[in-house]
Amino acid sequence: MTVHAGLTECRLCPRLVEWRERKATTEKRAAFAGEEYWGRPVPSFGSLDAPILVVGLAPAAHGGNRTGRMFTGDRSGDWLYRALHRAGLATSPDDEDPDLGLIDVRITAVCHCAPPDNKPTTVEIATCVDTWLIPEVAAMPPRVVVTLGQLAWTQVLRRGADWGWAVPRPRPRFGHGAEVDLEPGPVLLGSYHPSQQNTFTGRLTEEMFDAVWRRAKQLSGT
Repeated sequence: MTVHAGLTECRLCPRLVEWRERKATTEKRAAFAGEEYWGRPVPSFGSLDAPILVVGLAPAAHGGNRTGRMFTGDRSGDWLYRALHRAGLATSPDDEDPDLGLIDVRITAVCHCAPPDNKPTTVEIATCVDTWLIPEVAAMPPRVVVTLGQLAWTQVLRRGADWGWAVPRPRPRFGHGAEVDLEPGPVLLGSYHPSQQNTFTGRLTEEMFDAVWRRAKQLSGT
């Protein structure tokens, strides 16, 4: 099933279009000056049949916006794919391995375009969620959803009713290792985002990150 037909040509958000294309052409990072950037919306990575869905915020300007593969090409991606590999959910620990594959996991984002300062606007978030995330999740549907960061957690809970999930009231608070059963939908797991700010300061350790993926596998039955 194709739920993202036309995604890579999407130009619904002018600010994001201008930003992603500028970073991919005239404002490349020096270390990647000789590379051809992707510079378009980044598609989700992994099978729609996967029981575990990972939801992040958005591609990085010199990460996914460069590589064209979700959550790769930067230090956050290094952390994520090493953890997935340790958990047996990825075929390689190298996020830029051309033969990298996912096992029982699909990775998506609230926004598919790199935003300025990693901060999409409320309207940009709503546009991308309505256009791409809602049909994507409906087409799966996952047994477990792992959100990387508070914004992804908030969006999944806010839009849970669109997928027929029972979202508790008041909405559960985000935290690392937070767990919510969204019957008849998936179990929602929260994880701190593997950003440099979180990993360099020790707010997120490898042991903490690994625990999330062990729990995701346990809940998904994989």
